[in-house]
Amino acid sequence: MKALITGASSGIGKEMAIYLSEKGIELVLVAREQEKLQEVQKQLKTNSEIVCMDLSDVNNCVSLHEKVNDIDILINNAGFGKFGNFTETDLKTELNMIHLNVCSVHALTKLYLADMFKRNSGYILNVASIAGFMPGPHMATYHATKAYVLKLTQSIYEEIRKQNKDIKISALCPGPIETPFLDRANVRFKTKTMTAKEVARYAVDNMFKGKYMILPGGNNKMIRILSKIVPDKIIGQIVYHSEEARN
Repeated sequence: MKALITGASSGIGKEMAIYLSEKGIELVLVAREQEKLQEVQKQLKTNSEIVCMDLSDVNNCVSLHEKVNDIDILINNAGFGKFGNFTETDLKTELNMIHLNVCSVHALTKLYLADMFKRNSGYILNVASIAGFMPGPHMATYHATKAYVLKLTQSIYEEIRKQNKDIKISALCPGPIETPFLDRANVRFKTKTMTAKEVARYAVDNMFKGKYMILPGGNNKMIRILSKIVPDKIIGQIVYHSEEARN
């Protein structure tokens, strides 16, 4: 089997690559920074290929599919967030976030899912977030992008099920993880964080089980339940006070 992982140079993308390699799966690692990808590659036990590419440009997503189209597993992990009041955050940064977090996931899922339909096999793991279930003051754009990823994945899941295809698509919805993501987002959470390694391994194991929604950790399962019964207005107030600028 062969897996393609976006955002594979650090965090859960890196840890997923290492874990999949331990399972004997070949890898295609995609990210912007070649040196970091090469460091990940050194830790792998199976054959791997590096593709340096900025997926915030949807044209690059098309090029990636043309270059690498013989995969069994697609993991859409690339993405970032930014902390700050909506009126003060940079518009260009936010549009780039939407392009990477939403457009690249949409494009790659569509392109590779079509291939999987032809051979009636494959796995897709889209990295959403617990943020996709709730309003996110201070990180409004990020929460909105993850809600898109979550609903897109859930909708496709039902289409696949109704067509009786032997294809598995899952949404990974982790909470805060102690990774470089937090530094880039300039945010610190007052709730407990998980490690990238534990989230990655939990996610991969449940992806292979074909789990519809993957919620690592008891705290995230509780948050999911609360998001169903507590009004969004109250959830927004709780989220507002649960995070702060990292610096």
